[in-house]
Amino acid sequence: MNLDDTNGFLLHYLQASRDALLWKVEGVSEYDARRPLTATGTNLAGLVKHVAHTEIGYFGETFGREWPVAGERITVEQADVDPHIDLYLAPDETVDDIIAFYRRVWEFSNETLSRRPVSDVGTVRHWPADRRRKSLGEIATHVIAETARHAGHADILREQLDGSIGLRKNNTNLPDEADWSVHAARLQEIAERFR
Repeated sequence: MNLDDTNGFLLHYLQASRDALLWKVEGVSEYDARRPLTATGTNLAGLVKHVAHTEIGYFGETFGREWPVAGERITVEQADVDPHIDLYLAPDETVDDIIAFYRRVWEFSNETLSRRPVSDVGTVRHWPADRRRKSLGEIATHVIAETARHAGHADILREQLDGSIGLRKNNTNLPDEADWSVHAARLQEIAERFR
């Protein structure tokens, strides 16, 4: 990675977070990907849908680019009717559909990030007026943070589903021979002292 290539550097970290998020959905049944795993309804497929629409907004609308496929992007009117519309799959959407959509969003977003200087300024219309004007570098950093945050959510959800853990498919970044049940029991024992 060339550190003098800021756009490439940002794309590298954005893609790493994207890949981590999709890995957490890989191999999960349609049911498990959709079902709410927290009290607020957080689910794996909804995280992917949310991040896809987030990228369209920040790398599209912010820089004067429209999503090219009519009817695919959630509209303001749809979000007004259902403010959670980007956090779950509708009955006519599938996990494969949302993953394919997210991959198409990558191409759209990558075009913005690779063809414009990081100093290019756009307008985030839904942010407060005094903070709306942001450089592409600032927006990319924001989207990387957002995607990484949701990949972390997905990591915890996937662990709840089937015990799958780790940073990446080929590198979990965790000790190979850890006995997690012993570790968790030790932590519970420590916590009990503070009841």
